[in-house]
Amino acid sequence: MESEFIAWLRERLPAHPRLGIGVGDDAALVRMDGSGVLVSVDVLTEGVDFRLSEVDPRRVGRKALAVNLSDMAAMAAQPRAIVVGVVLPRTHGLELAQQLAAGMIPLAEQFDLAFAGGDTNTWDGGPVISVTILGEPAGRGPLRRSGARPGDIILVTGSFGGSILGHQFDFVPRVREALALNAGYELHAAIDVSDGLALDLSRLARESQCGALVRIDQVPIADAACELARRDGRSPLQHALADGEDFELILAVPPDEAQRLLATQPLDVPLTAIGEFVAEPGLWQVDAAGQRTKLPASGYEH
Repeated sequence: MESEFIAWLRERLPAHPRLGIGVGDDAALVRMDGSGVLVSVDVLTEGVDFRLSEVDPRRVGRKALAVNLSDMAAMAAQPRAIVVGVVLPRTHGLELAQQLAAGMIPLAEQFDLAFAGGDTNTWDGGPVISVTILGEPAGRGPLRRSGARPGDIILVTGSFGGSILGHQFDFVPRVREALALNAGYELHAAIDVSDGLALDLSRLARESQCGALVRIDQVPIADAACELARRDGRSPLQHALADGEDFELILAVPPDEAQRLLATQPLDVPLTAIGEFVAEPGLWQVDAAGQRTKLPASGYEH
């Protein structure tokens, strides 16, 4: 539904002089003064993004903020402030609101974010949390999903799969890594992996009007993906490609720059080359034997 609704909106929303980046990227760029303000919002819902019967509300609050910080990382932007809206159940609403905020505040302090306020409401359903984050362009300016070029190398941070075993609540958004890379290296495009490595890579390729070829034997697989595979019979690679909520970065990088990054590994988290962008549209995979086939753009669709 999300992809279809975004496509519908983009056909109908007129261009506006205050929008440097509009609907369809990880954040919008609104021009008000100077270089403008980057704005992103995420909504988390009971039963879809978390179950309070299974997780401490403070971890839910932390996640609600962390996913927004990950959007800022995808744009290589400096996060500055947040506003928070919550819809709370009528019973125990105050206690829950306090616990959600208690989970957000340490992460906001870690990234020097101003917690600027928000709104609350109550109803008879489960909790809904909406965080809007404001940021500033940094380094060479915001990264987009639309800048990848055929021949660019696909670099990723970290590893993938099995996030449901805990990573989805406890991940560290790659804000500092993105800022460092964008300041010191030539990057053409980026996206964060919220819905799945294959699905989000396909989105980046589509916005860049090219295709992507993944060397599946090079995909870095998280230990949690292997653990989950032992439980459910799916392969670790399937989990790495489609589980989602890894919140790592996919980067489109010119070949020479990619080789420099791979040789120097300038981050605390590893960088891995998993393929390249190609002129032919679509998502493709090549196995260790060199056989090329279509790669399904699988992942989590809200």
